Amino acid sequence: MKKMLLRLFGLVFALCLAWLWVLLDAHQAFAQIDTINYSSTNLENRDFSNKELIGVNFIAAEMRGANFQGANLTNAMFTKGNLLKANLEGANLTGALVDQVTMDNANLRNANFTYATMSRSRFFDADITGADFTDAIIDRYQVKLMCDRASGVNPDTGVETRYSLGCR
Repeated sequence: MKKMLLRLFGLVFALCLAWLWVLLDAHQAFAQIDTINYSSTNLENRDFSNKELIGVNFIAAEMRGANFQGANLTNAMFTKGNLLKANLEGANLTGALVDQVTMDNANLRNANFTYATMSRSRFFDADITGADFTDAIIDRYQVKLMCDRASGVNPDTGVETRYSLGCR
């Protein structure tokens, strides 16, 4: 009888731990409901400088000339967006999804793109001085083009732009 009670207690205890684990883990999923969504909106020349924009959704947004200088865009999503001539100087885009984005003539000076996914994005004539692309996913062709003009050291991470791109 005691063994049966101990097993039952162990089972109840294990179920309580599992329930607690799910409850604590689900908290992060519920927080995603409150994420700001700028999908498919016109944000031309909008000023987002020095804003906390963690996890914000900018999918298919028109952001030509937008100012994100010094903004915290950690884990933000910019898929299929237009950042032509945008200012992202000193912005933190760690872990951001910047897939299929046009960043031609953008100011990316001292931006942090660590762990960002930047596949099928364009950076023609973008200023990448001091930008950190450590462990970012970028098309080889774009990396080759950026290596031709890569220079500087990111003031926040201390990583050289050329090194972060894997330039030879």
